[in-house]
Amino acid sequence: MKPPYTTELVTDEQTFAGLAPAWGRLYQRCATATPFQSHAWLHSWWLSYGRRGRLRLLVVRDGVELVAVAPLMAVHRPVPALVPLGGAISDYGDVLVDDEHTERAVAALTEGLAAAARTALIDFREVRPGGAVEQVYERWCGPRRQVGDSVCLELPAVPMDELVARLPSAKAQRVRAKLRKLTALGVQRQAVRPDGVDAALHRLLELHRLQWQGRKVTGEHLRPRFCEHLVRSVGPMVRSGDAVVTEFRLDDDVVAVDLTLLSRRLAGGYLYGAHPRLRERKADVAVMLLDACAEHTRDGGRATLSLLRGNEPYKHHWRPEPVVNQRLLLARRRTAPLLSAVVYDVAARRRGKELLRRWEQRKERDGGGGT
Repeated sequence: MKPPYTTELVTDEQTFAGLAPAWGRLYQRCATATPFQSHAWLHSWWLSYGRRGRLRLLVVRDGVELVAVAPLMAVHRPVPALVPLGGAISDYGDVLVDDEHTERAVAALTEGLAAAARTALIDFREVRPGGAVEQVYERWCGPRRQVGDSVCLELPAVPMDELVARLPSAKAQRVRAKLRKLTALGVQRQAVRPDGVDAALHRLLELHRLQWQGRKVTGEHLRPRFCEHLVRSVGPMVRSGDAVVTEFRLDDDVVAVDLTLLSRRLAGGYLYGAHPRLRERKADVAVMLLDACAEHTRDGGRATLSLLRGNEPYKHHWRPEPVVNQRLLLARRRTAPLLSAVVYDVAARRRGKELLRRWEQRKERDGGGGT
């Protein structure tokens, strides 16, 4: 009979850093993992965004080898809860479970989370359908709820010409014309070598700031802590094959930089920066970026080209499939009131958004007047 797995709640930052090699091996053995569960991404995020005393890593070991990890942190507002590391800048939250030890590893992980849930709600945000934590949810014996979270738009992982062929004839012709325009302009793209990634990311963020100048932009992307996180995390991810940074040149100048994240099952364009000069030259930046991203799905065995979170209208031009991330809430009997409070808050916020949407529609119908 095999000895039982050992479970430990890690709260020390140095221990977190030291888990990198074993974490990396576990990451490779978890088919559902996304780059947002890699050690490079989460440890860097913690260094930029974590708060002292809040780290809660639940690790499960078979001897010295990791077979499961739940990367969490403690929060106190709006309710006491354990939430995934990665925060709002991560598109997917999940746990890691060794594919060869699934049943026993999930059982040990669930037991460890149940112990943690005696004093706090377990709140897994942005779980992609099919995520490993769904197995924990199925095993959970206490109160639990599943509610929809953000929408991600996904395309099949096929070459660009096949993505274009999925469009109606008139749209497909326009996209082909835009691709020919990029070629005529002489736009060249090249993947950045690992030793050039840091400089390329600084260029990406500067171009990102420039392209959004005078318009509404995600403020976090302009903050020094985000820059530090991105530069610190992406270099190791490029070296391990979990990310690729692409530069686009026009007349020998870098006019755009794109960051695409890669996992066994998907490729996803995370962030880019493009000089306004491209649009002035009538180059379609969205077509240019998707063409580059589709290239990363050719040989990796990936099934999905993800446009990641966000339901922006321009993404719908490609006829993607909307996939709703899930929010999995786990509680014990004594923490069940916390679960109820969160579910009520989610419902109230959705109702508020629906009322706001109806008000805006009525305002448009009335010509912008009235109250």
